[in-house]
Amino acid sequence: MTLADWIGSCGVFLILLAYFLNVTSRLDSQHLLFILLNLIGATLAGLASYLIYYLPFIILEGVWALVSAYALYTYFTNTEGKDI
Repeated sequence: MTLADWIGSCGVFLILLAYFLNVTSRLDSQHLLFILLNLIGATLAGLASYLIYYLPFIILEGVWALVSAYALYTYFTNTEGKDI
């Protein structure tokens, strides 16, 4: 396996882990861990896509990471002044 394969596999694993935990009601989609798993996973998968020059997945994972980053921003702005 190449470096891109390892990076992409780790990223996809994190995204699928977040999805599995959400579907099995072990992790709510508004939970910080869910958001971070998606953000880190999408970033890694996007990096791997960039390394192999596969534009459709660069776009997909880039948008996924941006949406996750927005969710992270929303998480912290909505919990301002509260215990996290």
